[in-house]
Amino acid sequence: MKTFAEFLTEDRNTHLEHLEDDIIMNGVAGGDNAISFLESLRDMLAGNTSKKMSLTVKWDGAPAIFAGTNPENGKFFVGGKHIFNKTPKINYTTADIDANHSGGLADKLKVALKEFSKLGIPGIWQGDLLFGSGDLSSETIDDESMVTFRPNTITYAVPMGSKLEKTISKAKMGVVWHTTYSGDTMDSLKANFGADSSKLSNSSTVWSIDAGFSDESGTVTMTSGQTEKFDRVLNMASGSLSKATPYLGVLGKNNPKEEPWALASHLKIFFNSQIREGVGIKDTKKLVSEFEKYYSSVMMKKVDSVKTDVAKKKYMDLMDEGLKEYKKYKNSLYFVVASYITVKTAKNFIIQKLNQIKSSVSSFLKTSDGYKVTAPEGFVAIDHVGKALKLVDRMEFSRANFTANKNWTSG
Repeated sequence: MKTFAEFLTEDRNTHLEHLEDDIIMNGVAGGDNAISFLESLRDMLAGNTSKKMSLTVKWDGAPAIFAGTNPENGKFFVGGKHIFNKTPKINYTTADIDANHSGGLADKLKVALKEFSKLGIPGIWQGDLLFGSGDLSSETIDDESMVTFRPNTITYAVPMGSKLEKTISKAKMGVVWHTTYSGDTMDSLKANFGADSSKLSNSSTVWSIDAGFSDESGTVTMTSGQTEKFDRVLNMASGSLSKATPYLGVLGKNNPKEEPWALASHLKIFFNSQIREGVGIKDTKKLVSEFEKYYSSVMMKKVDSVKTDVAKKKYMDLMDEGLKEYKKYKNSLYFVVASYITVKTAKNFIIQKLNQIKSSVSSFLKTSDGYKVTAPEGFVAIDHVGKALKLVDRMEFSRANFTANKNWTSG
């Protein structure tokens, strides 16, 4: 099974795993990797790390966009994740965009094609769109006049009359860059996390920023007492992982695409369903029990959805195999879930520390009672060899993202 690091460097940055999900996706190696990341983040915030660990802010932009020069023909292009399709959708002209896309995405790509060509992008860069023509609004939040934009779930706001607001209001498009690519062909492109927007040419029509995070170990630091408390949580996670090893081995070998109906393939989906429903991931014993019920329910729906006796038997047999696996590894699965919860607890502590840094762009979640101040969506941690995982408060942002109405459409 391909590791996340291999996915990152070989197959492009089109998806990032949550730090705690690395346990589910990669078993023992994923658990060790999650602990290693947390240790490095602890050391960075304590100011005594010898290994390079960098962070980027995870802006809540959408959709993803790629722009730059195709190394095969020297032509400038823009596109979405479709540029990596088996039959790539690479747009050099507005006619290409009309042929490849529709709706809101097509409209935004046309603006990007014209405006991003002015930036002098070296190679190929990936970013997330923050706003396009017509996406900026004027609103009053907490009695202050603001210019706002909401690309996805979070509403970003800048005080009216500020230097930044004037820059944003002049722009036809806003984008945050976070990944660069290198390679001699589109098929051989390798992703490198991090992008320095100061390397780009200035353009009044594009508010172009990067996702760099400053002051990681400056004003946001961990005291010796906090470090000791954090270490106790990590020790608990390590202890649980050692007891979870039998089922972690199964998870590490599991390929959800090849075995979509296997028990292990549904563990991540189950956790996501808990987040979506706002249940939370706290009670280990209850979660293990609920997972069995969830899996049985999913499989019975599949059985009921097929018509032939042969098909029904096929999925009944698969369900029986999954439930046998559950009973065989139930004790180990308990510690998989315990490890997941403990790693998530340690991650959320890091996020709370990082959220203390103030930004010139305020973040809000729109609720039925008005705007609620919120922190950034999260962060991306990148270790000294280029492995990257995202740190997100999933109960706040992932649940909101699951249910949010998007201001853009794909096509």
